[in-house]
Amino acid sequence: MEGIFYAEGFASIPDKSFDAADYGAVGDGKTLNTQAIQQAIDAAAEAGGGKVIFPAGTYVSGALFLKSNVELHLAEDVVIQAIQDDAHFPDKWTRVAGIEMDWPAALVNIYEQENVRISGKGVIDGNGKYWWDKFWGDPPRSGGMWVDYTERDIRWAVDYDCKRVRPVVVYKSKEVVLEDFTVKRAGFWTISLTFSNQVYVNGVTIRNNIGGFGPSSDGINTDSSKDILVENCDIDCNDDNLCIKAGRDSDGLRVNRPAENIVYRNCITRSGHGLFTIGSETSGGMRNVEVYGLEAQGTNTGIRFKSAKVRGGLIENISFHDIKMTDVARPFQFELNWYPEYSYPTIPDKELKDGIPRHWKVMTTPVEPPEKGIPEFRNIQLKNITVEGAERGFYANAFIEKPIHDLHWENITIEAKEGGSLNGAANWTMENVVLKTNNDEFIQMTNTESIELPEWIPASGKSAEAKAPVAEQITRLTAATTSTVLIPVNPASQSLIQANDTTTFSENMEVYILKDEAQQIQYYEPLGDGFYFSPVTISQQGGSISVKGERKHGWTFRIRTADPPKTVNGADEWAYDAQEKLLVVQKTGMQFEIVMSD
Repeated sequence: MEGIFYAEGFASIPDKSFDAADYGAVGDGKTLNTQAIQQAIDAAAEAGGGKVIFPAGTYVSGALFLKSNVELHLAEDVVIQAIQDDAHFPDKWTRVAGIEMDWPAALVNIYEQENVRISGKGVIDGNGKYWWDKFWGDPPRSGGMWVDYTERDIRWAVDYDCKRVRPVVVYKSKEVVLEDFTVKRAGFWTISLTFSNQVYVNGVTIRNNIGGFGPSSDGINTDSSKDILVENCDIDCNDDNLCIKAGRDSDGLRVNRPAENIVYRNCITRSGHGLFTIGSETSGGMRNVEVYGLEAQGTNTGIRFKSAKVRGGLIENISFHDIKMTDVARPFQFELNWYPEYSYPTIPDKELKDGIPRHWKVMTTPVEPPEKGIPEFRNIQLKNITVEGAERGFYANAFIEKPIHDLHWENITIEAKEGGSLNGAANWTMENVVLKTNNDEFIQMTNTESIELPEWIPASGKSAEAKAPVAEQITRLTAATTSTVLIPVNPASQSLIQANDTTTFSENMEVYILKDEAQQIQYYEPLGDGFYFSPVTISQQGGSISVKGERKHGWTFRIRTADPPKTVNGADEWAYDAQEKLLVVQKTGMQFEIVMSD
């Protein structure tokens, strides 16, 4: 990468300047400058290339399209700010979230060009709150298209139909430099590098959580591109901070273009959902990737793999080394059955009557044969990594047909509350790997083969004891306090869920309701792009139970009551055990209410 990007003359721009003010641009934070700035860009291109510059100020603009041999230079006191109006961002054919489709142009576009630069200490302001509220209202998840689509059981489509504007897009371009500027308040993904070659990103700062909480505001995404170097960046966002993608499902497998020859190094991540993420769009495959010198400070997740059983793709020859994570809840999160409500879309019959968009048909086209949809992760090196203040040390969930295999871990220290779990893993080697936990539970393993385990230092210095059955755990808890009303349980891990706990997604959940009193319990579980930890609220009041969640579970409520109800409305099934004085109610859903009447 250094041989390409450090070479004298790479993306060299002619030494000519074109002042946008000479073409009518006004930096007063009010005037719409799209036409004036574009005229300056076009003039530079027509003259054989040059640098577009600005006097100090804030320049409101719609979509801008840079041209070959042109540099957009933003001095430290210059801001290019998106106008909050969809009409000024015309649809362009592109790829977004793994699907080729029409999508609004970005604020700054490098679209099918060569030898282009964006430079300077200025700011590209996505002005994104308009699109955040369009997506999920204000406060978050209170309205917008998100509530509408969730109620219609098409949550998977809202990210595509909402059409939020991105700040910077490089598409089908070559020899591009993005250097030194700041991007803030992205309406959607911040910097997208798609179907491009030889792109250098250096010293870019991203600040997306300003004046709100922008969903899906990924930091820097490399999508089916080749020869990419990203270094010295500082990312604060609300989704994957640094990420590689390669297409989704049948459409991504059709395109079949890998992401390859990529280096991400010497960057800091702050708020966000992934220090470094592979996926979930993995269909075209990824290879020859080196990631090092990264530091995560309070980032939600560290090294993150995510895919699904319809994504496909071969991910191989990946090296992670010399990385530090502090207060990262999930340092190693490998989930290949990621976010089912998003990853496996189906169109309800009621949505078919008025016709459906083209991209809905594309997204619901089955992968044939089905085994082509199973992703494969292999030949991955992880070395010289320190983790402090984690919730869970390890987590992997893959498929028996293609486990995550041939991983080598070396010189790694992890301090975490719990060990974690592995499902679908094979041929892992560990050399000088130490796991220190705050409890006496080690790594739980299912469907694994040839897994070397780390040296384990539990809190008590002794081996883990067998976990008591759920019934015994509940008995102990209720004996210790008289105030307990609701007890949620994760049956997959056979553990009680405490208030404000973090738990791995389980297809089935249980709640023990011990008293006929109103109470809410809120806990958190992994969710998909846009907001990683999502509250689920359960309450009982006046003979009713309400669940307002964001993931679908099979719920079982076990309610202590001396007398059975006459009816239970809203339940899938219910039964009363007279001997145990226990009403058992079952319901599969995400947001619902169950009403019991005498």
